[in-house]
Amino acid sequence: MTAVELEAYLHEQIPLSRSMGVRVELTHRGLELVAPLEPNHNHLGTAFGGSLAVVATLAGYAWLWRELDDAEAHLVIRKSQVDYRLPVGGELRARCHAPDRMVLERFEAQFRRAGKARIELQVTMEDAGKVAVDFRGDFVAIR
Repeated sequence: MTAVELEAYLHEQIPLSRSMGVRVELTHRGLELVAPLEPNHNHLGTAFGGSLAVVATLAGYAWLWRELDDAEAHLVIRKSQVDYRLPVGGELRARCHAPDRMVLERFEAQFRRAGKARIELQVTMEDAGKVAVDFRGDFVAIR
C-alpha cells in the first residue's frame, strides 16, 4: 500500500484525520504521520495534547493496517498511554516503531489462526530533534 492509498484510506475511514490535516509519509525511518500545527494548536501556540494523542494513535493504526495488508481486518485501540515530555512547537510528526520480528510473527500467526490478535506498538513524536511524546498502545486486529 502506497502512502497516497493509506492516506486516502485514513481520510475516508477516520474523517478526523482529514480535519487535522494528517498526511502519510514513507521515509527512510519508516511510516510517519504528519499534521500541521495550525489546526492542532492550543492556547499557548504549541500542539494540543489531544491532537498529539490522535496523531500517535493513527500512526500505530496506519502502521498495523499496512503491515497486516488484510482488507477484512478491523483494527481497534484497546489501551494507550501517552507521556508528554516536551511541548511540540512545529508540525506534528509521529513514527511508529516496528516491534521485534518475533513479536510481530506471533501476532500475525495468532491473527491467522484465531481471527483476533493483540499487539503493543510504540510511537514517538519529536520536536527539534528531541523526543517530545512517547506513546504506547495495545492494538487489536479482528477478522
